[in-house]
Amino acid sequence: MSAATTRSRTPDRLCAEAVDLAREAAEEAAAPGVVGEHVTLVPEGDRVVTHFFECKEPGYRGWRWAVTVARASRAKLVTLDETVLLPGPDALQAPEWVPWSERLRPGDMGPGDLLPTEADDPRLEPGYTGEDAPPPNSVLSQELAERIEAEDAELSEREAPAGSARGSVASVADELGMRRARVLSRYGLHAAADRWEESFGGKTAMAQAAPASCVSCAFLVPIAGSLSQAFGICANEFGPADGRVVAFDYGCGGHSEAAVMPTPPRPASPVLDTVGADPFRFRPDRGGSVPDVADATEDLGHS
Repeated sequence: MSAATTRSRTPDRLCAEAVDLAREAAEEAAAPGVVGEHVTLVPEGDRVVTHFFECKEPGYRGWRWAVTVARASRAKLVTLDETVLLPGPDALQAPEWVPWSERLRPGDMGPGDLLPTEADDPRLEPGYTGEDAPPPNSVLSQELAERIEAEDAELSEREAPAGSARGSVASVADELGMRRARVLSRYGLHAAADRWEESFGGKTAMAQAAPASCVSCAFLVPIAGSLSQAFGICANEFGPADGRVVAFDYGCGGHSEAAVMPTPPRPASPVLDTVGADPFRFRPDRGGSVPDVADATEDLGHS
């Protein structure tokens, strides 16, 4: 070990004794009553020492005031170098800063929020680029461009279906729904499939306990595109995935063919009717044992 290294690890005596000078500098930089006890000192080099003081500032638990003092060669006067607040080994610190694009999670967007996509987003790739149109700084003259436009319009009137403005790639792209600046890349498709499979796939607890998979369920609404071979949309309002994209191997207890609700049996007629009412005449028949009521006009036989 060289002599220079030995000297740098051994604190200078005068700098190590300048605790009061370091405390005054820390108290001048901090608020009154914030600087605590002297914790330790660390030699930074030849005749350079850093004194650490406890920080009592609320919210800065474990932080320390670091005051660096130094002196010139062959000088007995110790001077102040710098004062700074530094975190200690057990300091309470804010988490490491993460860009917003990496902090964003599904469901974080609210009404009015905008989520821009990067130009090199791996989930997207160029879609229809308008190759039949000249680039902005093309050497193609305006006159020639107008002539080509007129020829395309004339061709479209003869051969193109009604409602098409041009018989070109653009009209075909509009008809097929492909005229988009960017479309999902293979990476974007696989990433979406992995997310949907994790949420509503065959490995979930709901699917493991289901009587059948969604591929045979009448509530499964098919989707278009390449993902239609493995996913669909659930249309069962009582299912846990109503309105969600589900994998064909997903399933739940709301499967359309899992069980058919039996028709409730109709009760048989009672042997003895104890509910119905029996009709009774107000005037008994003449052939009965009860005599007829005398007419009101006849003489009742008494005075």
